[in-house]
Amino acid sequence: MRQGRREKMKQFFGMSQRGRIEEAVSGIKNPQFLMLMSNAAQFEAHVKTLEKLYPGVPSIGCIGMSYDTRVVEQGVGVIAFSGGVNVRANVLEQVSVMPVKYIHRLEEDIQRVGGTDRDTVCIDFCTGNDACALTTIHTALRKNRISLVGGTGDAGKVSANGKIYQDAVAYALVKNGNGRVKTYKENIYHPYGNYRFIASNTDKANYVIGSLNGKPAKQVYQSILHVTDQEILTRTFQNPFGKINGNDTCIISIKEVAGNALACFRQVNDSDVLILLELGDYQAIVKDTIQQICKDFPQRSAVFSVNCLFRYKLFSERNYMQKYLQDMAALGSHAGLVGYGEHYNNRFVNQSMTCVVFE
Repeated sequence: MRQGRREKMKQFFGMSQRGRIEEAVSGIKNPQFLMLMSNAAQFEAHVKTLEKLYPGVPSIGCIGMSYDTRVVEQGVGVIAFSGGVNVRANVLEQVSVMPVKYIHRLEEDIQRVGGTDRDTVCIDFCTGNDACALTTIHTALRKNRISLVGGTGDAGKVSANGKIYQDAVAYALVKNGNGRVKTYKENIYHPYGNYRFIASNTDKANYVIGSLNGKPAKQVYQSILHVTDQEILTRTFQNPFGKINGNDTCIISIKEVAGNALACFRQVNDSDVLILLELGDYQAIVKDTIQQICKDFPQRSAVFSVNCLFRYKLFSERNYMQKYLQDMAALGSHAGLVGYGEHYNNRFVNQSMTCVVFE
């Protein structure tokens, strides 16, 4: 183990646009942790092959796009950590009903890794019911002040250590034997006007906002922004809702129009206070994030990030996605997942970027 500690941590990203896993892993040597991001058709086969190629190496996986300096939309991407990391990967099952039933697994893994807030992070891939899953995980992590970064995969499946799970959250506790870790969240939106709404007639199970300040939610959104029913779904890229959370704002994307109500990608409860947001100067904000990371970590082994699908769509539409990945590559080894929702400690957010930096 001592020998491993002197080794410098490395992150490797391999991909195959054609979905050939052997091609994606061809440059991986002695991995200590693996993350798989695959497509729905090949996910199960990829999970099996990865376990066969690297038996016993801790791994988590989900269905989703991945990237380093390029995006893999349909194929397969694999991220490998090696050198001086200590990792435990596992799963909490039944996230839609009772993830707390499995919390002892996480508690035991925290003890085995022996991590602290300074050198350890939890990375998770979830199938859904994120808010409940994160609250559960946080109860164990907060005792050791360990941060979390993660995201939601597609098609309701995740993997851990070569097995497929539905209705579950796969997680990995990663301890950096060579230095610190730190998590970041990037928000490219700011308040629009002085609007403050109290949500009511919400349907928690289906993430629906029925009314805002006592008026139908759809009508309120339309009257402020002068958009048609069809335009609401693309306008959420520019003007999502925000939920005030202490000093922080959680972004809430609109998923669809449901009669006079609005269905979202994140749960809103009765009496939640919401504001309206607008897109800021995202290129300047990204630059600020990169500068902050460089200031905090003059030397970086790896950056793992989760970018929202809506950010990916927005950046792609504005021909910025490629430049964004090149800008982030200035940090060194940067790779990540395009998620259906981003996790940051105990928070589930939309239209954001969350990342963890390893010294």
